[in-house]
Amino acid sequence: MNNAQAILKNPFINKGTAFSLAERKQLNLTGALPAVVQTIEEQAQQAYGQFQSKEKPLEKRIFLMNLFNTNRTLFYYLMGQHIVEFMPIVYDPVVAESIEQYNELFIQPQEAAFVSIDEPNNVEAALRNAASGHDIRLVVVTDAEGILGMGDWGVNGVDIAIGKLMVYTAAAGVDPSQVLPVSIDAGTNNQALLTDPLYLGNRHERIYGERYYQLIDKFVTAVEKLFPESLLHFEDFGRSNAANILEKYQDKILTFNDDIQGTGIVVLAGVLGAMNISKERITDQRFLTFGAGTAGVGIAQQLMDELIRQGLSASEARKHFYLVDQQGLLFEDTPDLTPGQKLFVRSRNEFANSEQLTNLANVVKAVHPTVMIGTSTQPGAFTEEIIKEMAAHTERPVIFPLSNPTRLAEATAEELIKWTKGKALVATGIPAADVEYNGVTYQIGQANNALMYPGVGFGAIAATGKVINGETLSAASHALGGIVDATLPGAAVLPPVAKLQAFSQTIAEVVAQSIIDQGLSKEKLTDAKTAIAQTKWEAKY
Repeated sequence: MNNAQAILKNPFINKGTAFSLAERKQLNLTGALPAVVQTIEEQAQQAYGQFQSKEKPLEKRIFLMNLFNTNRTLFYYLMGQHIVEFMPIVYDPVVAESIEQYNELFIQPQEAAFVSIDEPNNVEAALRNAASGHDIRLVVVTDAEGILGMGDWGVNGVDIAIGKLMVYTAAAGVDPSQVLPVSIDAGTNNQALLTDPLYLGNRHERIYGERYYQLIDKFVTAVEKLFPESLLHFEDFGRSNAANILEKYQDKILTFNDDIQGTGIVVLAGVLGAMNISKERITDQRFLTFGAGTAGVGIAQQLMDELIRQGLSASEARKHFYLVDQQGLLFEDTPDLTPGQKLFVRSRNEFANSEQLTNLANVVKAVHPTVMIGTSTQPGAFTEEIIKEMAAHTERPVIFPLSNPTRLAEATAEELIKWTKGKALVATGIPAADVEYNGVTYQIGQANNALMYPGVGFGAIAATGKVINGETLSAASHALGGIVDATLPGAAVLPPVAKLQAFSQTIAEVVAQSIIDQGLSKEKLTDAKTAIAQTKWEAKY
């Protein structure tokens, strides 16, 4: 490949028609492009027109991925102009279609690294080859066993890591040449994939136990060796592994699990926002989490940690939580509890009718929650009867049906506002339109992890953090929860995705300052804003 073609095929340096005449001469591009030199604004207008011409969401995503693969700067410039419109296309929910059709749509790996459990001695080589000499500062890794609303999708789940990194750059300004998506291919239990002749991953059932954890350890060791300044972000690992991995590494390296911590801190931010509106104290709330998987337990953990930070003892804080899974309320004698679930079990002698607490309706009647969070993927689980029962015992019920996509939501925002006569403080897991009720326009916050993780991750990278601890995560939650104007009628508990770039900057600065103030920076830093400004990447030629 001659030099001109190599430049035009490298998405990190390619400007396409925006190369000036002088640049074309210098880089031997004369004659390799049409005569007109365009500005990035003109290119973006042209690309957006092409985007709009695509009818189906998946077609729109394929177009954007082609642009991403061709010209990284133009892609992010365009996404910055249309972030609300593009977010659901490049990530949730359209990424689900991309994952389901990954084998059929595959053209190129998009700079991802594929780490195979069948070749554990090649872990370091896989990371080095995929990084291709780039100074990697952010690694998003998934084994795709527990994709929210989808389950196990094996190597196809690498699109989750790619999409997550897109949001990091678009929202917070992480340099796209310094990121690495990684697929941990430990096999899959998805029989449809195993029998699909086009499936691109290992054709065997998932490997668990010691062999799996040895691979993870090799991977973490290699990341630390090759990319010592990087943040390692874990995504969509299964409930039997996610918490174990986080617990092993969170105090040793700069790492973050978005499903456990990210979901937890954005929900905490939403609850803090709700408290700003209701003028109540978080330490007075009774929390019911419906769906006690990785996300549900992570949410409970973040909320409990906040209660402790606000003065309650660990034993006092734990009494405020009720976890409900498919078996009903989790008790000490509930079989097959995960380590995370065991922290929140209740004693049967607390209830006269404990044997009846096997469904959500009975649990709500028994415990009278003031905050109810759904991560169950059980559509319609928050029924009118249940919501009215909850609202009868608290003035401003805080209700977050977070399961997504839309078809899996426990209830709609409109239903919750109507059933509680406008009293509910609502956040959903997917974008929700404003709700009109009795002359008030209720804005509905989206408890989207994208509100939080870009700022948290970028702040930690800019501050050269050694670890991300509970104090830093709490600071991020308070920053996000305090952004909304709580005095407005119908105010949302969380800020809108439309302002994602602005408040990601705020969160990044708060996180960086927290790390600096705790003495957790690898370098001698004093001012977070300066560190953020020096690290931030902008989409410009």
